[in-house]
Amino acid sequence: MRIISGSLKGRKLVAVKGIPLRPTSDRVKESLFNILGEEFSGKAVLDLFAGTGNLGIEALSRGAKRVTFVEKDREACRLIKRNLLACHMEGRSEILLKEADRGIKLLKARRECFDLILVDPPYEKGLVCQTVEMLGTMKIYHENSILVIEHNRREPLPDLSGAWNLIRQRKIGDTLLSFLTPVTDKTCPLPSHPSPSLGGEG
Repeated sequence: MRIISGSLKGRKLVAVKGIPLRPTSDRVKESLFNILGEEFSGKAVLDLFAGTGNLGIEALSRGAKRVTFVEKDREACRLIKRNLLACHMEGRSEILLKEADRGIKLLKARRECFDLILVDPPYEKGLVCQTVEMLGTMKIYHENSILVIEHNRREPLPDLSGAWNLIRQRKIGDTLLSFLTPVTDKTCPLPSHPSPSLGGEG
């Protein structure tokens, strides 16, 4: 795993064998961030099912103001911390050792608000539907936020009517990247900066 762009471009991230993780491949990650565009300055990012921290650290490299990592595996959280320390990004990050649903509830209770939410659960475990539906009720985003879901093409999204707009999809092998925006009105204060654009490759 390597950082593709930004202040940490080219840096390799540590991945420890024996931890049951499926890091996002460089190819998928490059497509994801090319679609989002290069402007991350000042953005608040949530990395759910963070694993190695690969996606969140890429966002930090590209200028994200802060990233919150949510991961249930203790060893994986240690790995995220190790990678953040090596990248000197620990001051712009927070690691929550929690199941994704508990992490979302905590962030809602704290009245957190994110510009970009990255969701990369284990494939075909039913976690895509569970997480999207929960985010629909635990609103930790504003009207211009973007939700990005990495999922297997055989695992469809839940019914999005009334809660989310599917604005773009990108297929890379067996992986689908789905980009969503909320249907509802703003639920936390709008930031003074624009949200990531969906430019780049189609």
